[in-house]
Formats: sequence, C-alpha cells, structure tokens
Amino acid sequence: MSSIKIECVITERYRIGESPVWDEREGMLVYVDITGQKVCRWNPNSNKIQSVSLEEPVGSVALRKSGSYAVAAGTTFAALNWEDKSVTPLARVDEDKPNNRFNDGKVDPAGRFCAGTMAQEFRPPAVGRNQGSLFTLYEDHSVVKHFDMVDVSNGLDWSLDHKTMYYIDSLTFRVDALDYDVKTGKTSNRRHVYKLQEDEGVPDGMCIDAEGKLWVACYNGGRVIRIDPQAGTVIQTVKLPVDKTTSCGFGGKDYSELYVTTACDGMDEAWSAGPQSGGIYKITGLGVKGIPPTAFAG
Repeated sequence: MSSIKIECVITERYRIGESPVWDEREGMLVYVDITGQKVCRWNPNSNKIQSVSLEEPVGSVALRKSGSYAVAAGTTFAALNWEDKSVTPLARVDEDKPNNRFNDGKVDPAGRFCAGTMAQEFRPPAVGRNQGSLFTLYEDHSVVKHFDMVDVSNGLDWSLDHKTMYYIDSLTFRVDALDYDVKTGKTSNRRHVYKLQEDEGVPDGMCIDAEGKLWVACYNGGRVIRIDPQAGTVIQTVKLPVDKTTSCGFGGKDYSELYVTTACDGMDEAWSAGPQSGGIYKITGLGVKGIPPTAFAG
C-alpha cells in the first residue's frame, strides 16, 4: 500500500468552497466559493489563483465544450467566459421560489449539465425543507425537472456504464441511486445505496473513481468516505484536519490526486475547527484514479 498524504494546497479561506473540477485544457483546478459568489481556478505549477466574481451565490461550475465554463448560480444556468469575465444566462429555474439557489451540479456522460436547488440558508445549517428540485440543462438550453421535495440537493455522479446516477439530498443522510437513460437524460427507480452513520457527518459533494466506487465528502464529519455502491458499505475513510469538508474531485495529470474543498461559513469561531478551514486539500497515495470530467455540450 502506498502511504496516503494529505496537504492543504490552497490556503485561501473560502466561505463555502465547492465543486472542484479538473480542467485538463488549462492544467488547473476550477472550483467555486458559493457564498463568496466567485469561481476560481488554481494553477498547481505557479500556485497562482485567478477568480471571477458573480452577482449571486454560485453552487457549481462545469467545463464547457465550446470553451470556458458553465455555472449554476442563483437560480440560473449560465455560461461563464473566463477571458472577459462575462456571464450569459442560458436558462432559469425555480422562478416561483425567489428564496432558492442552485447548489451542487455536474455534467452527465452525454454532456448535459445536472444541478439541484435548495432554499437559501437563514443561518447555517437551518434550511427550508422540501424547497429544492433536481434539474438537467440540455444542449439546446431546455431544462427538465427530475423531481422536487428536495432539502439540500448535493453530490451526484454516474456509474461507469452510465446506467446509474448516484445522488445525495444531504438532509436524508443518504446516497441514493437512480436508473439513468443516458440517451434521454431521464431518471427513474430511486433507491437507497448507503445511509451515513451518526459520526460520519452530513453527505455533501461526491465523485466516482475509475473502479466504480464513490467518494463522498462528509460535512461536519471532517472526512471523505469511499463507498462500494453495490455492497452499500464504506470501504475506506480518510480523515482531514478540518470539519467542514464539502466536496471532492480527482485531478492532476493522471487523475490520481483527490482534491477536497472545505468551508468556514457558519463557524462562530473560525479558528476553532482548524486554521485551514475553507482551504483546499490534495490527497495523494490513494492508489486509485478518477475519471476526466465531461464538458457541457451546449
């Protein structure tokens, strides 16, 4: 076994760091600060961070096939042009729910951008229940709603054969699976894969590895767990030196580095949960690789 190494590679303290995506085109890690309302990218070679500020909380960022990025910000799917920092709306959701915002999102294997909503926090982690939904933005910029009555729409990813979508609604404390029709982007047959134990925290962002196992960042649990979705069991736990682990994604030139975002929002004493709360961590030596992210086709 190679030994696991955990290092804080980005010491900037983001309020809610989220949505780490490796951009192979630029050799950079792209991510968001949700309540800081910005999209950032970090160059591991120069250690430089660039950022673009948005007008609204930004839940997630995705690569875009035609260049730059797509974002789910406020209740709008939008295109972000990195060069001129412009944001172009593509579609709006939840127009009857002005208090909602997008949270986590990811591009499916066919190039559609899936992202879910939630009610804005009044005080973390108090959230209006059942206000969110899960949406897909298609290549033609039409939007389909999969289901509603979601508390905190969170991590999602797809099985290696693209037949299953894994999904987290955080306040259920579960990882769920749905049958996925990759031709149409439709979901059905939602079922439970794993329910977190009390000490594991709240399931947040998630990604799949090249062996088909799921990595879940556990908010307030200070860890990422590796789940075997077939067996419904945790097969590995990696603890981090901070509590509020929010999401994870593989990157680096061979996708063998797991990047973990964290938050410092909602901590009365920001230093109490470690001075590097809100930083971004790199975990190496896991002995497993991730899968390159798909770019949004629209």
